[in-house]
Amino acid sequence: MKIVMLDSCTLGEGLDFSIFEPLGEFVRYEKTAYGEISSRVFDADVIITNKCKLNAETLAGAESVKLICLAATGYDNVDLNFCREKGIGVANVVGYSTDSVAQVTVGIALELLMHLRQYDAFVREGKYSESGVANRLIPTYFELSGKTWGIVGYGNIGRKVGEIAKAFGCNVIVNKREKIEGVECVSLDELFKRADIISVHTPLTDATRGLIGAELIEKMKKNSVLVNTARGAVTDEKAVADAVKSGKLFGFGTDVYSLEPFGEEHPFYEIKDFDNVFMTPHMAWGAFEARERCMAEIVENILAFSDGIMRNRVEK
Repeated sequence: MKIVMLDSCTLGEGLDFSIFEPLGEFVRYEKTAYGEISSRVFDADVIITNKCKLNAETLAGAESVKLICLAATGYDNVDLNFCREKGIGVANVVGYSTDSVAQVTVGIALELLMHLRQYDAFVREGKYSESGVANRLIPTYFELSGKTWGIVGYGNIGRKVGEIAKAFGCNVIVNKREKIEGVECVSLDELFKRADIISVHTPLTDATRGLIGAELIEKMKKNSVLVNTARGAVTDEKAVADAVKSGKLFGFGTDVYSLEPFGEEHPFYEIKDFDNVFMTPHMAWGAFEARERCMAEIVENILAFSDGIMRNRVEK
């Protein structure tokens, strides 16, 4: 069995890729450009990728491919219809990044409410030493306790964020299609009207693309914060940028973008230096422990496939 990993650089440093070697012939590429995919997978039995696009064009001639293993939960980079037609299995990894993404989500929200970057800079730049004053309370920061935290999408990550928010003393409200016992479920409109902090954890689908736009943002309370660690395209990014520039949003934080990395033409490029904006480079999923779990899950997916077991399969 030949296993080809196309973009190991997206999994970060410090990982032991030798865990794949006992499974068969293992070939690893740091990066693979779109035009290089076909030539690198034409004789592969298993493809491992995080971000490479696998479709009729890039898989043309790859007649031996039997399984695609995604180093991610999302599978929008794979043409599932094509894989079904060709009998190619597609397996993702689930649950591996729950703690990591939840931790970063709350961290971003805390930064937007507490402005720790500015306080740190005040000391780091020597201004505190020069001030002659024992403390500094500008800019004003706020407690989480007593705030209402609205969660859009209540899967594993949303649920974990809710637990952490409650530990801080927040009242948690949730938008989810099915009602959940013990959780206050509300409409999107009500959630955006009531919440002081809103975090987004819903997957990107045709139904959720552009879900959070100008109309919903306009309903948000004064001094409210929006955090997106789901997918960039779940929000109308121009509407979000406009809300930041107009002062409608007290704070905005995101780890995800419709184009990654985004360029100067992207709406967020204009707001990246705003004090009330905190943006990270799609890293929320990638705590070291989460990346180790991701790798281990891929191994288990390959072993299951070899044994004829359906595990984490998404093409069916």
